[in-house]
Amino acid sequence: MKYLLAFALTILSALPLRAEINIQEIETPAGFDVWLVEEHSIPFVALELRFKGGASLDLPGKRGATYLMTGLLEEGAGPYDARGFAEGAEAIAANFDYDTYDDSIAISAKFLTETSDQALALLRESLINPRFDDVDVDRVRQQVLTGLQGDAKDPDTIASNRFSALAYGDHPYATAYEGTIESVQALTREDLQAAHQGAMAKDRVYISAAGDITPDELARLVDALLADLPETGLPMPGHVDVAMPGGTIVVPFETPQSVALFGHEGIAIEDPDYFAAYVMNVVLGGGGFEARLMDEVREKRGLTYGVYSYLVSRDHAAIYAGRVASANDRIAEAIEVIRAEWAKMRDNGVSEDELRRAKTYLTGAYPLRFDGNNAIANILVGMQMQGFPADYVETRNDRVTAVTQDDVARVAKRLLKPEALTFVVVGQPEGLEATAN
Repeated sequence: MKYLLAFALTILSALPLRAEINIQEIETPAGFDVWLVEEHSIPFVALELRFKGGASLDLPGKRGATYLMTGLLEEGAGPYDARGFAEGAEAIAANFDYDTYDDSIAISAKFLTETSDQALALLRESLINPRFDDVDVDRVRQQVLTGLQGDAKDPDTIASNRFSALAYGDHPYATAYEGTIESVQALTREDLQAAHQGAMAKDRVYISAAGDITPDELARLVDALLADLPETGLPMPGHVDVAMPGGTIVVPFETPQSVALFGHEGIAIEDPDYFAAYVMNVVLGGGGFEARLMDEVREKRGLTYGVYSYLVSRDHAAIYAGRVASANDRIAEAIEVIRAEWAKMRDNGVSEDELRRAKTYLTGAYPLRFDGNNAIANILVGMQMQGFPADYVETRNDRVTAVTQDDVARVAKRLLKPEALTFVVVGQPEGLEATAN
């Protein structure tokens, strides 16, 4: 059976890209909203669940509880111990993935049509009846602790943790969702049960599917899968106003190359100017080798192998950030160039040619994302969580092409704040003095 699924996945990845995505919006008898793209060419279904809130729902002093809890969902559930659960999934060629993020718990299921009832029954046990047996808690906890010990020696993680603490203050975003060594060591089975009940509830679930299943079949499966979840979970955290100090913070660390994260307040995805900011960022730092930062910092000066910027729109805060790494004796110059390009974009916007190339890149790349049922189901559930309508697939490129030079100039003056641009540098940078705390 597992070889049949592998064959199905191979065939699926080889299917031509679809010119149209027909999204069906379904309300199940139990009241769940589900988006579906039917595709009956192979007997395979991809199902995506998202529980809004994620690691941001960790209770005070329990950082890492949601992350550890999610890692244990497939390590024994209902009548199955960890081995039995794994063998049960393998026997029917089903695959389940469980992940935690700042704002969501993501659960992905892939299964064959002929074993859909068995697959969903097994998945249901992991969602409703996780066991949290002591032996499994101790084993997975040790895996998390090993990762945290490695993170303590990783310049990128050190920079990310310091940057997040600056940006988010006392909000849960300020600390890594994996927790700390101390917080994870202190978590109890009761803490994991509380995290499970608080994070995985009916009032925050988003559902999508793509593949060989009809709306009626999907509605029946979803209702059976989620019927016994708690009605409500923990309240969501509040919004956080990002206020970066500006300047440079240096975190000493023995390494021949310094890593720098930089950024300031960003723009929310629901903001009317978001698409103009999105296009602008492709020109500034998000367009690979075509971007200004790559051209100025790497191509012209050879200061780095890579530099980029990106928009981060979380549920409760928005950041405009970037990363660069350079030799200790060259990082100061790289930072100087980045600051100059930040100010140049704010003052002058983009050229007509830059705008044309950015829009061509964005509109051309978009259809490539829909390269199979897995990707389609994932995109659909993301659209739901972001509040986009089902026809966003059809209108997205129109939103990009509608952006004008004037739009970019306006949003650049609004969004880019060179005086607030803050660099967190981890390494032994030469000729670079800390100017912020």
